[in-house]
Amino acid sequence: MYIVAIAEGGHKPCIEAFGADQFDSRDPEERKSKSSFFNWWSCALATGTMVSYLTLFYIQENLSWGLGLGIPCIAMSISLVVFVLGTKTYRKNVEENEKTSVFKIARVLIAAVKNSRSPNTQSSLHQYKNLDNAPVDPSNDRDSERDEAIYNMNEVDEAKEIWRLVPIWLTSLPYAIIYAQSTTFFTKQGSTMDRTIGPNFQIPAATFLVFTNLSIILFIPIYDRVFVPLARAFTRNPSGITTLQRIGLGMIIYVMSMVVAALVETRRLKIALDYGLVDDERATIPMSIWWLVPQYLLSGLGCVFTPIGLQELFYDQVPFGLRSLGISLFMSIFGIGNFLSSLLISILERVTSEEGSQGGWFVNNLNKGHLDYFYWFLFGLSSIGMVIYVYVAKSFIYKRLN
Repeated sequence: MYIVAIAEGGHKPCIEAFGADQFDSRDPEERKSKSSFFNWWSCALATGTMVSYLTLFYIQENLSWGLGLGIPCIAMSISLVVFVLGTKTYRKNVEENEKTSVFKIARVLIAAVKNSRSPNTQSSLHQYKNLDNAPVDPSNDRDSERDEAIYNMNEVDEAKEIWRLVPIWLTSLPYAIIYAQSTTFFTKQGSTMDRTIGPNFQIPAATFLVFTNLSIILFIPIYDRVFVPLARAFTRNPSGITTLQRIGLGMIIYVMSMVVAALVETRRLKIALDYGLVDDERATIPMSIWWLVPQYLLSGLGCVFTPIGLQELFYDQVPFGLRSLGISLFMSIFGIGNFLSSLLISILERVTSEEGSQGGWFVNNLNKGHLDYFYWFLFGLSSIGMVIYVYVAKSFIYKRLN
């Protein structure tokens, strides 16, 4: 698992940034293609994930774990060979004066704090003017050897490009928490419901995760080939709508998914009560698991907007030499979102258990719990987050890509 984590950490941010680097942002047509690249990249990932859910899980459970792990190993080896064969065709456009070090950014931020009492200087970016304090006036430096510590305004502006993404990063965390529920509580809900098809076959609850990926696969072509051209006709924006607008639309969809999930869970609890199944945690609630499909589909539709929009934003709006770091920042949203989800559940479990005698919102017997309350809580949290996001997005200034 540690080896996989190390490999993913090096592979995912770099390969996506490298793919987007194949498009010239200064060319209008290639800029359109680059925006589509993020769409189809996510579509390919969703397709691979869905195939994995439908085939590899079955092979591992019913045939052989060795075969189930060997197939993706062989597939990855083939993809590596294909990638290497294309080496001579790739566009490598990094110039020496365009390289940026993450350590330079850190040093600028530290220098800004140390020199916070210095007069501000002019900068091409007017947000976060406190970072203008980073440059040091060489006339006040008695030691010529310290000239290496003087930061030019380009480095300060690069630091600002990273720093101004922090509010967007923070306001995206509530939606990462919502996204985490599709692989946890959605599945647990399904395990208590009627999963039979025909007289003998029972659908595994985890299989319904494919509907999230199916939603992505279905709606990305519609977004890329239908929605974007229509929106472009009205907005004159090559991408149809701005990246921040795309992220905001996805947030609205995520909020809707929590409303649907809460209503479905309320109905499930009512049926359990009506049939006297509250105390039997192993009982199958006479409610079809297909009721969960809408919330899975909405979760996938939200992915078409918010995560892909965040990918594009964190790629385009960081310094040229730190684009892999930008993709890493995007990925960290959902990684930290999973940790925050676990922390939030632990806190709510302790608080709600102390307030009542029924064991709180989260108990092993879902029929005695209140996942519906948790979903409503996430609805409120994400609604507040969306209001803050709108405020932050309205003040955001895009970097000129050319």
